[in-house]
Amino acid sequence: MAMDVVDYEIFGNEMQYVEVELDPGEAAIGEAGVMMYMQDGIAMDTLFGDGSQQQNGLFGKLMGAGKRLLTGESLFTTVYHNESSGKRRVAFAAPYPGKIVPVDLSQLGGTLICQKDSFLAAAKGVSLGIAFQKKLGVGLFGGEGFIMQKLDGDGMAFIHAGGTLMEKTLAPGETLRVDTGCVVAFQPSVDFDIQYAGKIKTALFGGEGLFFATLSGPGRIWLQSLPLSRLADRIVMASRAAGGGGKESGSLLGGIGLGSLLGNDE
Repeated sequence: MAMDVVDYEIFGNEMQYVEVELDPGEAAIGEAGVMMYMQDGIAMDTLFGDGSQQQNGLFGKLMGAGKRLLTGESLFTTVYHNESSGKRRVAFAAPYPGKIVPVDLSQLGGTLICQKDSFLAAAKGVSLGIAFQKKLGVGLFGGEGFIMQKLDGDGMAFIHAGGTLMEKTLAPGETLRVDTGCVVAFQPSVDFDIQYAGKIKTALFGGEGLFFATLSGPGRIWLQSLPLSRLADRIVMASRAAGGGGKESGSLLGGIGLGSLLGNDE
């Protein structure tokens, strides 16, 4: 399917949104729940599976839906189509603090591998598939990096990175060891693997887990400083249900309230 060529503008700092401009007849696809607003004249339609599979019959639709189901996403894709006679805009908002990364797939060889919850929106025609990490170590211990999304096409795509974004081009043979949740995206030329932390004491008490990801060049990679899983863990730890959230939690007493120490005497 031919790609729609879209113009865009990104607004904000920590909580960003991207505004996509559509010419008459152009369309964009968005992940479920990320639309912020759209101008009059844009029609919204929900398609079963991947929007790029709609001309391939029932089997193609089922395949597109199955791929999205494996990555933990919704079975449906939302398409925003400009049915007016002039230019119209639709905006997509980031789901949590971080940066929106515009990616021109035509400049990356037509394919990008990204974390399953990082895709935000794209020009109509970009195919959303899955990328299985074939190595045994990744399959057994890869965690968040085992099943990733694959974006195919030559149009614009927008992905989201939590916290602060790091973009780096790895030279041939250059390797970076990364927490699996901090990987946002990388080119297919980058080798992705899982490596053991090395020391039992470090693995058990270092707080970083037993395994981490290794990314080896050549190719471009995108990393995030605040994965959604890490943010969610900290929220749970700080919640009252987990014993946190008290006014005294920042003191030397930690989560133990003064009233608890005194037996709640009145």
